[in-house]
Amino acid sequence: MVSTNGKVSTNGKVDTEALRAEIRQTRAELGETVQALAAKADVKARVRGSVAHTAERARENRAQLVAAATAVTGVLAAIVVLMVVRKRSR
Repeated sequence: MVSTNGKVSTNGKVDTEALRAEIRQTRAELGETVQALAAKADVKARVRGSVAHTAERARENRAQLVAAATAVTGVLAAIVVLMVVRKRSR
């Protein structure tokens, strides 16, 4: 008799320790697979993660928009001041 990985002892019997090691390895791999599937099936957690990511991006975009609006406001104020100064000088 031969184990799934082909280990046979000198007397023709299956190497039980090798078989046990193979079983342990298979169990570990199966456990990792089950955890990965459970994470994919956890819709609430995935949605929470997506919402958190989207909220973070919105905060970053908001900061950029505020900075841009401030710059535009400054430029517009400068233009208005220049127009007023030019009009008074004429």
